[in-house]
Amino acid sequence: MIRVIAVLMSVAMLAACNGAADLNKAAVPLGDFNLVHNIAVAPKAQMGPLSRKASAEMLTKALTDATEERFGRYDGTRSYHFGMSIEGYVLAQPGIPLVFAPKSILIVNLTVWDDALNKKLNDKPHQITVLESFDQGPVVGSGYTKSAEEQLKNLSQNAAKSIERYLVKMNKEEGWFNGAVSTAKRAPDRADVAAE
Repeated sequence: MIRVIAVLMSVAMLAACNGAADLNKAAVPLGDFNLVHNIAVAPKAQMGPLSRKASAEMLTKALTDATEERFGRYDGTRSYHFGMSIEGYVLAQPGIPLVFAPKSILIVNLTVWDDALNKKLNDKPHQITVLESFDQGPVVGSGYTKSAEEQLKNLSQNAAKSIERYLVKMNKEEGWFNGAVSTAKRAPDRADVAAE
């Protein structure tokens, strides 16, 4: 029982943080990064049980808007592209407070493409699953307080934040945005020095 409560508390703490809360601060350092193409598709997005319906256009626009909002702040010289596939979603309908207050969910597969290297950085898509922020409290579901568009915006902002966390991790562990093609000025070689 204690383990179940701990897991629920961890999920609640993660969901409580709104993905857009830090957008008024400086962007998290991410190396020499510039997002050029920000593409989302939803050809096989599965609508979860008890969900409000969202069109593929609604889903993809919300995700690309939130991604641009977050990653448009980076102005490095190396170009990267995101391919995002929305795999599933739940946009919570009104439930019964204290008994059944459903939460919204978004599942996205992410592929990162390095333009200079002309290859994918992650051979297998990285899957991100996010819950909505608990900004109206964990007892009342957002189906009572938000429209489907508002729920989707919140989920997409949380997804963009999760993508940023993943990129920071991969940059630290794998040097994704500081690697093979350097933007630093090369040191002059001996022939250059002799010519001067």
